Amino acid sequence: MAVRVGAAAVVLGTTAAMVPGQASAATDQASGTPSPYAFADGALRVQGARSTGDAAPLKPGEVYKSSLPGHGKVNYRLDLDATSNAYVSVTAVPSPDSTVSVIDGVKVTVQDAEGNTCSDDNTNFGAARSPHPVAAWGMREISPNRPLCRKPGAYYVSVERVDPQGEGSSPDAWDLELVAMTEPRTARTGATGAPEVWNSATPQPLQGDARHREGGAGFTGATPLGQGVWRDDIRPGQTLFYAVPVDWGQQLSVTADLGSSETGATGYTADALDLTLYNPARGDVADVGVGYTGGQRSGSLPPLPPVGHANRYSATSQVSAMRFAGSYYLVAHLSEGVADTFGDGPFKMTLRVTVSGEPRGGPEYAGESVPEGVFEVSEQDREAAVEGVAASGDTAMRALAVGGIGTGSALLVGLGVWSLLARRRTAA
Repeated sequence: MAVRVGAAAVVLGTTAAMVPGQASAATDQASGTPSPYAFADGALRVQGARSTGDAAPLKPGEVYKSSLPGHGKVNYRLDLDATSNAYVSVTAVPSPDSTVSVIDGVKVTVQDAEGNTCSDDNTNFGAARSPHPVAAWGMREISPNRPLCRKPGAYYVSVERVDPQGEGSSPDAWDLELVAMTEPRTARTGATGAPEVWNSATPQPLQGDARHREGGAGFTGATPLGQGVWRDDIRPGQTLFYAVPVDWGQQLSVTADLGSSETGATGYTADALDLTLYNPARGDVADVGVGYTGGQRSGSLPPLPPVGHANRYSATSQVSAMRFAGSYYLVAHLSEGVADTFGDGPFKMTLRVTVSGEPRGGPEYAGESVPEGVFEVSEQDREAAVEGVAASGDTAMRALAVGGIGTGSALLVGLGVWSLLARRRTAA
């Protein structure tokens, strides 16, 4: 049984004291423990089951918060029809005090009621061995190329650690954020093979003066970015989230620069800056690790194809993941090991984002996705990418965060107003 969690926002006039998607982060910071991830405000608390027979259902369109023990699997259930594609993404959030091995991470497997494996995916922490939020996804596809997993009924999502007993991995539990989505079938039968020709040349990084754009602390609170050169400050151990709208037929390329250290120290940190691209279903697309010696360094995501429905038929995971339009997430993490040699920072990070090609018409879907509009780019999304304010969020609430007012300060002010009003009502 799912229980709704999340803190209520205190509203001062037209300005709210809690930014959407950052309730959990504010709570952790108030208790004195910095949170590495901002869970979606209003997420549903759900308990993962050891047996699939006890698995709680995940409803498409909802966001859930759960936990993953140090050993063993936890299971959840999806109740699906016989026509829609379904995707589920699991973001694992180790504590900043955790220790992790190079290959440790999170693994997600989807099976049908008969035990057939529909998909499996895993993501690890890499050579830096720096604990940070990582996501893996699973899917049930209705495809002529996939004879299994077509029946309606119960499907099971199992989540486990990749290497729970690896050298250097601590056995503590991790927090989880889960989100499920559905994609309707197309009204007409289209191509059943991936495009064979696309521009796979490494693009030149975008040039120009950088504009400051502060990253979010989670998928829900990801800061919109459009084409341009963007700069942000990042500290060791910190993970920043950005959302780039990419429409059908458009091609995305990203280069990340890490500025030189101000301390003048020398040394080397492997994969100091990790930049990962996730698609609108929060599925892992590609990543790049940038080693750091104290001087400026740069790295680019590998060439990616234009967004196209037929990409899903490719045997290459990077091509297959570029299967729908929508917000693609850039997630940047600076290894906590950077602080050991080069100090606590902050360090200057520049993202050079290029979205090339004119938007094209997408597939004719025979229905709506859940949540609605997740696999498309609206005019509001494009405007948000220019302004840096989420299209689905309240402008006044976002302005509070952008204006630099801390959530804790805003809550104190809000509680003061609430107390004053209560005293006035009592006097009356």
